[in-house]
Amino acid sequence: MGRMISSREFNQNPSEAKRAAEDGPVIVTDRGEPAFVLLRYDTYRRLSDEGGSLLDLLRQEGEEADFDFDPPKLQAMARPVDLD
Repeated sequence: MGRMISSREFNQNPSEAKRAAEDGPVIVTDRGEPAFVLLRYDTYRRLSDEGGSLLDLLRQEGEEADFDFDPPKLQAMARPVDLD
């Protein structure tokens, strides 16, 4: 987890928050609850652009898309509960 600072601290010294973000995410709290995260732009880009959406990650094209998928039925996976 990153360093936590209050929104008041952030407003009083944004340069310190930026320096802290060099080492990892800075969580800015509002009334004691996490509200915002400050991180380097290159880190943000890496986190937001690398994987794409879940749909993009699951979508397969070309030869990779040619496979059979037959998930087991939920009832076949369930076991009776022994309450004794």
